[in-house]
Amino acid sequence: MTLRTLESLGDLAGKRVFVRCDFNVPLSDGVITDDGRIRAALPTLKALLEAGAKVVTSSHLGRPKGEPEAAYSLAPVAARLGELLGSPVAFATDTVGSSAQETVAALENGQVAVLENLRFNAGETSKDVAERRAFAEQLAQFADVMVSDGFGVVHRKQASVYDLAQILPSAAGTLVAHEVSVLERLLEAPEAPYTVVLGGSKVSDKLGVIDSLLPRVNKILIGGGMAYTFLAAQGYAIGKSLVETDQIDTAKGYLAQAAERGVELIVPVDSLMAESFSADAGFENAPSENLEGTSFGASALGLDIGPATAEAFAEAIRSSKTVFWNGPMGVFEFPNFAGGTKAVAEALTQTDGLTVVGGGDSAAAARTLGFADDQFGHVSTGGGASLEFLEGKKLPGLEVLGWA
Repeated sequence: MTLRTLESLGDLAGKRVFVRCDFNVPLSDGVITDDGRIRAALPTLKALLEAGAKVVTSSHLGRPKGEPEAAYSLAPVAARLGELLGSPVAFATDTVGSSAQETVAALENGQVAVLENLRFNAGETSKDVAERRAFAEQLAQFADVMVSDGFGVVHRKQASVYDLAQILPSAAGTLVAHEVSVLERLLEAPEAPYTVVLGGSKVSDKLGVIDSLLPRVNKILIGGGMAYTFLAAQGYAIGKSLVETDQIDTAKGYLAQAAERGVELIVPVDSLMAESFSADAGFENAPSENLEGTSFGASALGLDIGPATAEAFAEAIRSSKTVFWNGPMGVFEFPNFAGGTKAVAEALTQTDGLTVVGGGDSAAAARTLGFADDQFGHVSTGGGASLEFLEGKKLPGLEVLGWA
């Protein structure tokens, strides 16, 4: 079966369309600091508005506990969406209550409304199927059809993602359809040389994706905190750097499997070792064979890949035809330890081939360091969902749309 897309819904003029978006944007004192996920929703929303639909959209934001929390209101999202669309966007101050009912009833063809944070209702994320279904039924009263366009949640069996798509005629929006198309290429038809760049703090977070991609790739580059587990697996002293001692044998297994398959699994040859975990900590570069050879000794803490590693990683990326990147190379939030992540991001922009940034911290890091989304082949809007897709897992929010 193939993914149902917007075309399968037919003529939408005058119809009420519920669009499940991913507006889970970062906020600072109520101000959106990165509107990338709102911008990503625009193609689908514009297509529906141009078709003459009445568009009702909503999302989760943060992790409220099934009841309203002002800090997680979608009000700033509705305001920003109106700015980006260049037309007013109505905002309902609840999910399925009187405000939502009145707001939806007042919609004209070609207009859009945003309902309040779906997770303000406990039914959205409930493990109780009946409770979840009941909330989905309430949402269904606002629409004739449903469009799923929040890729960041398709790995979750939630009311607005899974149950609602069973109740109403449903299809994937352009964002979800494009995400699936790109990620499928990484699994089924990658052009060689194919390089995967993995970072972030924990090896345990990446086990599934390494298992899935190692047989498919030519090179795997390991950075971030997870690199020190691999270095420890090679017998290096790593000071007080982050390490998952229970994953050292796993890392040894990956090193052996890569060698057996002829895959280059490249770990850092040097690191920026700091005296403490802080933005202004003193730091020195050290080779992997002697990470404790700095003035900080055994208390040294690895916070970024070193310059030689950054250049080696960049060269491996630039010489590839397919690159998937997930996870920063260091503590990019601290300027002194952002160099490795910046080198990786810059190399992706210089690559003649398909480059995919795997959402989450990787996308945030790239934007923080001054890169625009259109400098990459594709920036995923779903970190966890992207990884689970590449791991080969069944994603309920896609299966309910016909994907198998």
